[in-house]
Amino acid sequence: MLNFAICDDNLNILDRLEKMLESIFTKNNFDASVCFKSDNTDDILNFVSDNKIDVIMLDINLKSNKTGLQLAEAIRKINKNVYIIFTTGHLEYAMIAYKFKTFDYLAKPITYDRLEETIKRLFEDINGLPKRYLKIDNKNTIIDESEIQYIKRDGMKLVFHTPTRDYDTYSSFNKFQDKLPETYKRCHKSCIANITQIKDVEPVSGIITFKDNSTCSIGPKYKANLMEVLKDYGNFE
Repeated sequence: MLNFAICDDNLNILDRLEKMLESIFTKNNFDASVCFKSDNTDDILNFVSDNKIDVIMLDINLKSNKTGLQLAEAIRKINKNVYIIFTTGHLEYAMIAYKFKTFDYLAKPITYDRLEETIKRLFEDINGLPKRYLKIDNKNTIIDESEIQYIKRDGMKLVFHTPTRDYDTYSSFNKFQDKLPETYKRCHKSCIANITQIKDVEPVSGIITFKDNSTCSIGPKYKANLMEVLKDYGNFE
């Protein structure tokens, strides 16, 4: 899921943007949600520091201790990968805004169609980045690859386990194996582990413990290769 945050000094605009975004997500089957909105720049910064945010919409001309441009600069120091979309009624700021690796610039008043066009392009852009996000179905369900602890086969389904929730889809390992980074290794006939998320391995009992304290088994067929990979990776002997 993609997490969106919005910052604008006009509370009516904040509410309107949230409603438009949620409508666009539902209409297009986008796996996304507005998880935070505020007219306070300090609150936005604190939230970005403590939570995973993928996209942030910022008003440039904020009536606050920071402008939207200054806020973007501070956010970039915290999160280099976040998508930034600027909103403003002052067109003269447009060129300056792009120095912060801006994804788009929306002139106020923002229309539903213009916002939907931007969000569609954003999802298309993310879908074109297989090394960061993984699209698991035809409903635009997108998972940040770094958050996946393991992928487990459960009957006709694959379950993608993350610290916050499980995602499932009717599919097979073969469909995803070539799309996954090299840090994903088969550890069992029914499980693929993200070795960057492994906290501990018990070779004797054949149990892998991940950073979120979830576990999966090591199959005898995969044990020797997995332990060699982990040794080379540098985390385990």
